[in-house]
Amino acid sequence: MLNLGYHISHEQFSPGELLKLAKKAAEAGFSFGLSSDHFSPWNFDQGHSGYAWSWLGAALSQTDLNFGIVTCPFFRYHPAIIAQAAATLDEMFPQRFWIAVGSGQALNESILGEYWPTKPERNERLKASVDIMRALWRSETVTTKEPIKVVEATLYTTPKSKMSVTGAALTPETAKWMASWADSLITISQPEERLKEIVDAWKENGGENKPIKLKVQLSYDKKFDDALHGAHQQWRTNIFASDLQSQLRNPQQFEQAAQHVKPEELKKMVNVSDEPDQHIEWLIRYRNMGFSDLILHNVNKKQEQFLEVFAEKVIPELKSL
Repeated sequence: MLNLGYHISHEQFSPGELLKLAKKAAEAGFSFGLSSDHFSPWNFDQGHSGYAWSWLGAALSQTDLNFGIVTCPFFRYHPAIIAQAAATLDEMFPQRFWIAVGSGQALNESILGEYWPTKPERNERLKASVDIMRALWRSETVTTKEPIKVVEATLYTTPKSKMSVTGAALTPETAKWMASWADSLITISQPEERLKEIVDAWKENGGENKPIKLKVQLSYDKKFDDALHGAHQQWRTNIFASDLQSQLRNPQQFEQAAQHVKPEELKKMVNVSDEPDQHIEWLIRYRNMGFSDLILHNVNKKQEQFLEVFAEKVIPELKSL
């Protein structure tokens, strides 16, 4: 069965607007939402960055959707606090919330003004954070020293459900590493050959029978040129390699890096089309690659139009497969 999710982009819309959109996504036929967790937007045209963890409580109480979040649990946050936040949501809304974790980006984490670790260092902290969170969810008292310090931490409000942890990977190398310890994998739209490499790395190293989620970055509008322009205006700063994306520290640096990005260049990372049937074809190809969950992120600003058209012409086709 193919599960369809709607992306909650806190960088692009205010929390109040996102709550309205989540309700419309539920009406359109989506079964869950996936929330970003940013301190800063990618560029100034996006212009927002509400606090996702506050928003999730409202969204879970006002819709019937399940929700996930992609977060870095160890830099501007501490894994004990993320474990507490996740447990609190699950206690109120059992089996309706899941967490995906990644190694973070300076865009959000560098606000602390501390040394920004290398990717291997961040991976070490990420795995240690997951171990801490899982122990706390099991009602254990946790004390650790390195690489994450915890002293006699205990959760007194524990989750009602068994919490799963999804690993967020942008490269085959990270997918391979996460396959042995993550309960599922999530990645984002990339050229098809690259996606196949990520899927293979996951499946061949311990992830064979575990779910794989894909955040599908797309741009739909009634005219192709409008879809392409909308994607470029909002998402031109999001097409760089992961090693560069993780190092840029603020929207100004992303704007500078993207100043020469042409609209046509977005098509390698964003599915741009004014034809619903073309979007259906792309989504079916992702399903056939092995993705069990597709999170649709219409990267332009016309969310209500996207939800209306996809509710009528795309989602029913996908659910009938």
